[in-house]
Amino acid sequence: MKNTALTAIHIQEGAKMVPFAGYNMPVQYAGINVEHDTVRKAVGVFDVSHMGEFILKGDKALDLIQQVTSNDAAKLYDGKVQYSCLPNETGGIVDDLLVYRIDEKTYMLVVNASNIEKDWNWISKHNTFGVDMKDISDRTSLLAIQGPKAADALQSLTDIDLASMEYYTFKKGQFAGIDNVLVSATGYTGAGGFEIYFDNEHAEAIWKAVFEAGAPFGIKPIGLGARDTLRLEMGFCLYGNDIDDTTSPLEAGLGWITKFTKPFTNSEALQQQKQQGVSQKLVGFEMVDRGIARHDYEIVDAEGNKVGRVTSGTQSPSLQKAIGMGYVKTELAKEGTEIFIKIRDNKVKAQVVKLPFFKQ
Repeated sequence: MKNTALTAIHIQEGAKMVPFAGYNMPVQYAGINVEHDTVRKAVGVFDVSHMGEFILKGDKALDLIQQVTSNDAAKLYDGKVQYSCLPNETGGIVDDLLVYRIDEKTYMLVVNASNIEKDWNWISKHNTFGVDMKDISDRTSLLAIQGPKAADALQSLTDIDLASMEYYTFKKGQFAGIDNVLVSATGYTGAGGFEIYFDNEHAEAIWKAVFEAGAPFGIKPIGLGARDTLRLEMGFCLYGNDIDDTTSPLEAGLGWITKFTKPFTNSEALQQQKQQGVSQKLVGFEMVDRGIARHDYEIVDAEGNKVGRVTSGTQSPSLQKAIGMGYVKTELAKEGTEIFIKIRDNKVKAQVVKLPFFKQ
């Protein structure tokens, strides 16, 4: 089991630790609901140093990225971030990721912790362009500081004007007295905020500085449990649950990051799928009757015939109702459609709703 540079601090803070993607990670501190609430209303800090970071450098770095990712990275400029995915050759997804353009010849890819080795091998296999690749995951720490008060809580630590940063842009500068920290206006919560990348050796100093600066704003440490409820309220996909090697980006509602303005892995087959239409779609649903849908529960019709499966489900702390996502036959994907979740042999009524569940 790997530790992050901050594991000892989490244990000291009384976090409940669990194995996640090969790492010893905090799942909760004070409790999922209260932590969720902190992020929605104030500001919270996630240690997400388990995520993977690759640096791609060279004259043909963009060519390699264009080949392996579905989105059009030619649209990026220095300081811009893009959400994308790595399609496989059989219509599914190797991983979803963020692409950072540092300069014309240098990019950073941020990938899911459970897929670091798999993604590295996949991109390396396609690197016929002589691009210099470096895996900096093990020496990089990452804090996600999320919530409506994040900019105010952090501003005293940096001369970067945080409030004026546009969503999905980043800047490098001094942060908490440390040089060359990458501050990114991104996140996985829908609550606003920043993700901050730096070398492991600065982790404890930066953690301490963030909590001191954020104290007047009610800043709290947040575990992976609330990260999951926050992302689900926004309808954000989680790799391994809502998307995987068998799900097409078009089925998953990720057509907006699947750009046919250039060729990429399996783009012809995906373009054909777009023209013909998909047979199943990822939808959001709210429970009408009492019950919580869980990953892999069957979705059935009124007669009890299987019509899909649940990929994510929880009791939404913000909405005080049970919500979920799952794949259903395309004809059942329309908003307002009645579906049933099979919970312990019972058919429990639910209704297809428009994402996101939580509207700001």
